[in-house]
Amino acid sequence: MSRIDESRAFLPVNIAIITVSDTRTAENDTSGDALAARILAAGHHLAARTILRDDVDAIAYTLRQWIADPAIDVVITTGGTGLTGRDVTPEAFERVMEKRIEGFGELFRMLSYQKIGTSTMQSRALGGLAGGTYLFALPGSTCAVRDAWDDILVWQLDVRHRPCNLVELMPRLTEHLRPAAQ
Repeated sequence: MSRIDESRAFLPVNIAIITVSDTRTAENDTSGDALAARILAAGHHLAARTILRDDVDAIAYTLRQWIADPAIDVVITTGGTGLTGRDVTPEAFERVMEKRIEGFGELFRMLSYQKIGTSTMQSRALGGLAGGTYLFALPGSTCAVRDAWDDILVWQLDVRHRPCNLVELMPRLTEHLRPAAQ
């Protein structure tokens, strides 16, 4: 159930996309295209976009760069969350995450189960947080990207969503990095 409080002003966030694939290019990145279109249609800013090979070091490096960039609030990856030897996106996330958002992966798989049944257990979709930046790893299929955005992220990245949302927490995400008051 999604409730929008129309009395609150919409607050766009800056979202970056990484497509993780050994075969996708800018010309055939349907998942990245679908995600970018949804981000813009929701009123958010597309801060950056790239395609990286299934290489844990390259993914972790780009995540660190974008986490350190104050112009990026959220990084969403698509691809590399499966079980094969080349699927290393979750491992890259583990290298940079400070906290996991356990409910994201659980909710994604619950919603996905309604559409693809037990095959959803093959997804290692996950959410996390590092340096005040939200991180979400989505499967590489266009359908999975649509499901994750339309059923979860569009609501949680809207400050008007009630009873709560991720955007209203953003000012407090780096509290642990600030010196304690004397």
